[in-house]
Amino acid sequence: MSINTLSDLFQTEPISWGCRGDPYLWQEMSEVLATQPLPPSEAQLAEILEATFERLVGLPTDAQESSVFIERHAHGGMSSGHISLKFWRETAVPLLLARYHAALIGEDAR
Repeated sequence: MSINTLSDLFQTEPISWGCRGDPYLWQEMSEVLATQPLPPSEAQLAEILEATFERLVGLPTDAQESSVFIERHAHGGMSSGHISLKFWRETAVPLLLARYHAALIGEDAR
């Protein structure tokens, strides 16, 4: 897989999610970042991901809440629309950073 833009990092979804709203936020972040080129450093990527997350969710990934409800990501079901901050902090953002790192050295990170 060729990685040229930030949205390319989102092309393969994680195997599991934290809450039911997470896949919708994953897609939204991919769309928001679709035209942005890869930044020159992993630290800059982390800043972009955190800033985008906070802008879309209203909280940083390191907030104390375990999850936050986002109406636009509610599509039915008991936990519909909930975003897991723990999932984004401990799984999603590290996965995206690993994919970035792998792209720089020419490997495939899943």
